[in-house]
Amino acid sequence: MRVQFARWGNSVALRIPSGALRELGAAEGTPADLRVETGRLVVIPVVDRPRYALDDRLAGITDENRHDDGLADSPRGPELL
Repeated sequence: MRVQFARWGNSVALRIPSGALRELGAAEGTPADLRVETGRLVVIPVVDRPRYALDDRLAGITDENRHDDGLADSPRGPELL
């Protein structure tokens, strides 16, 4: 698809068609990294990943969702001989 550089205030902008945005998983307001690589403009949407605090994650551990200690038994297998 071909787009055109256009003036936008004191800057120049490219309009990105909605189909391309959907394909990228981006929308208006999505932050992006912009760089030039070997004469090509590369735009990469920045996906915000949820941040978790260790204390919050540990608080979610209960007896019902805790895994057993699978490594607590004695060693076995020919690799230990």
